[in-house]
Amino acid sequence: QVQLVESGGGLVQPGGSLRLSCVVSGIIFSKNAMGWYRQAPGKQRELVALISSGGSPNYEDSVKGRFSISRDNAKDTVYLQMNSLQPEDTAVYYCWTRPTYLRPPYWGQGTQVTVSS
Repeated sequence: QVQLVESGGGLVQPGGSLRLSCVVSGIIFSKNAMGWYRQAPGKQRELVALISSGGSPNYEDSVKGRFSISRDNAKDTVYLQMNSLQPEDTAVYYCWTRPTYLRPPYWGQGTQVTVSS
């Protein structure tokens, strides 16, 4: 079965950095686009960043220049490097992939990121 397991969340001060990791199993990782979403309390889940199977990234406007998504196909892992974190980045961050549009996407369990002084 498909599994996405995130790690790397935590509490960080404003201006700090975190790197999230998502290890994927059950799919041919290298052939699939991967993404990171986040959901803050009382808000809808929103897309943060996507990376194509070929490694091309796309970012939500509020994180451009601060966040970087990358992938290591040898490790079946996608990363989200988050720099210059701000309180409004506080959310649960989810790893995502959708190998086929014939079924719903797969999600990880989420990892909490809290930015606070």
